[in-house]
Amino acid sequence: MTFSNPDLRPDDTSALCADVAIVGGGPAGLMAAEVLSSAGVCVHVFDAMPSVGRKFLLAGKGGLNLTHSEPSELFRTRFGHRESVVGSWLDSMGAQAIRDWAEGLGIQTFVGSSGRVFPEAMKAAPLLRAWLHRLRHPARGVPVHFHMRHRWCGWSDELLVFQPTGAVGVHRVRAKATLLALGGASWPHLGSNGAWVPVLQDQGVTVVPLQAANCGFDVLGREGQGWTPHFRSRFSGHPLKSVALRVEAEPGQPGSVPPRFLRQGEFVITETGVEGSLVYAAGALLREDLNRGAAHLVLDLLPHKTPDQVLAEVSRPRGSRSLSSHLKSRLGIDGVKMGLLHELCSSEEMANPTALAMALKSMKIHLKQPRPVAEAISTAGGVALEALSPELMVLGRPGVYCAGEMLDWEAPTGGYLLTACLASGWHAGKSILKDL
Repeated sequence: MTFSNPDLRPDDTSALCADVAIVGGGPAGLMAAEVLSSAGVCVHVFDAMPSVGRKFLLAGKGGLNLTHSEPSELFRTRFGHRESVVGSWLDSMGAQAIRDWAEGLGIQTFVGSSGRVFPEAMKAAPLLRAWLHRLRHPARGVPVHFHMRHRWCGWSDELLVFQPTGAVGVHRVRAKATLLALGGASWPHLGSNGAWVPVLQDQGVTVVPLQAANCGFDVLGREGQGWTPHFRSRFSGHPLKSVALRVEAEPGQPGSVPPRFLRQGEFVITETGVEGSLVYAAGALLREDLNRGAAHLVLDLLPHKTPDQVLAEVSRPRGSRSLSSHLKSRLGIDGVKMGLLHELCSSEEMANPTALAMALKSMKIHLKQPRPVAEAISTAGGVALEALSPELMVLGRPGVYCAGEMLDWEAPTGGYLLTACLASGWHAGKSILKDL
């Protein structure tokens, strides 16, 4: 069998000595490798998959959203209660620094109409190729060594233990410092399967349970059985555009308290419920409500009209026209929006102008559960940030650091996830460099 480094031997007695071992070849791990190798540190990157950056490549298949161009003060709020911690990472590797880094790789970027930042080629593969070439053949510093198909199994006598695919025995690595950048548990077929959770828990590291983030939700429907077969067959895959979604104030709060979430945008009806950017943005609140027992989102199908305007239109005499024709001509309600009215409103509500106007402006969609973690774009939970030093070193495990999505933070889609992963890798790399 051929090994990526001659110092490795296919037995369980010899050990490779490395300055830094990075476990996980995603954006966080590769960014830390770049920081360290450019400073002359010998870095070995280990990954269980045949190649690095697999989730990165798939995420960029439809257009790689690198970061977001909004002001940094607003950008930081996207990380919720982790704003201050993630913000400290962004101080050195924020949105503009990401764009400058990409340009240094020969990848020009542009700002889309939504404020999101993309490579001009819209693809992840050219950027990853240029990045790996620079890591393997740096203009300054030392090359990074890559070891593919090496699944991390934990530690034995303070040595890192890896199980190479198809090999007999294990490989042991003695490292002055170790960075774990193992990802969450979404898209496990690409390598991030959460298998590291029990390994770290056995070492006494606090791990918050992994949950689906940036995911779809199954709905209960009017009868508590999800979408009806007719609605599912007719509208699954259809986008709901120009709507506003809100998550109301927590129960028990005064009526004057503003909603916890309110934003206009679009999302998609699925076979079992709802998904898409607007749902993802509200997902953390909806998931927390479900964890407490029940959750619903409130949909405004006509965000550009006031409740009084809607009531006036639906109250107009419609003569011989059907209700569907009347709503289409007066308010532009048709297609999936009309389908939702029939799906979630009773015949009595549809016949009552006041109830119908309320449904158009405040349609409640009750949720059953998030979609499985394996289907999610990302995960919430992970290594508790309270279990790490500000430098991202595991408390009680000197020389062991963590970075990326395996940490307990989350963010909506829009470039925030990737930016924070890269920034955490940069931050961890600088911390390791300082300690070394």
